[in-house]
Amino acid sequence: MLANYLIGLREGLEAGLVVSILVAYLVKTDRRHLLPRIWAGVAVAVAVSLAFGAVLTYGPQTLTFEAQELIGGTLSIVAVGFVTYMIFWMAQAARSLSGELRGRIDDAAEGGRWALVVVAVLAVGREGLETALFLWSATRAGTREAGGVAPPTWEPLLGAALGIATAVLLAWLIYRGAVSINLSRFFTWTGAFLIIVAAGVLAYGVHDLQEAGVLPGLHHLAFDVSDTVDVTSWYGALLKGVFNFSPATTWLEAAAWLLYAVPVMTLFLLGVRRRATPIPKETADA
Repeated sequence: MLANYLIGLREGLEAGLVVSILVAYLVKTDRRHLLPRIWAGVAVAVAVSLAFGAVLTYGPQTLTFEAQELIGGTLSIVAVGFVTYMIFWMAQAARSLSGELRGRIDDAAEGGRWALVVVAVLAVGREGLETALFLWSATRAGTREAGGVAPPTWEPLLGAALGIATAVLLAWLIYRGAVSINLSRFFTWTGAFLIIVAAGVLAYGVHDLQEAGVLPGLHHLAFDVSDTVDVTSWYGALLKGVFNFSPATTWLEAAAWLLYAVPVMTLFLLGVRRRATPIPKETADA
């Protein structure tokens, strides 16, 4: 639930900041009459994201077990790719995001009637589709049956909903000037956490492909601590819900986790350190 809360919070705050920038710029430039087009674009983006989530949830249910595992594993890996791109993109583009969006608004305002709607749909829709895909993958990984007992599916969805609600509130407070958040630090901490979550989703996707018969090694375990870690206990649920930890992990799952988490986390932290290092004065003046 905590992992899904933070996913909803981070993605929701990104989308909320985008909307805040769009609205604030139109208000500041005395173009309030264009605001309904922004809200229309936001509504379309939300509707498309919800529809995409519904298709992911209910679409594969009529397929065979192997087909479901194949689709689930493939989409989990795709979700990891999207969220990894999002983490690095947001870390680099955060400083220039406001100016980029303002330029798009100016161009769209001079265009056709639906131009601003399209800008809002594209700006918010990307976050919505990424959120739907990654939440679906993380939720599916967190509800894998263990010992014949499947944890409640409403908990991760509730966590995501609470995260999105918190993000909407924070975005509104930031827009009103009531709250000041160190966004660089926020996206750094949540980015590092999401890398760990994504590593678990990737390992789960690999396990799905093993169960589908696409990848080998389903019964070759790197470790099995099922007798030690009770998945129905509070700490077992915490490990599963936050890190997608599986008590019985295959060698291929463990390798996928390590080969993703170690280099991606290293590159992310090096990027954070590089951006935090001040530019020497003589270099800046050159």
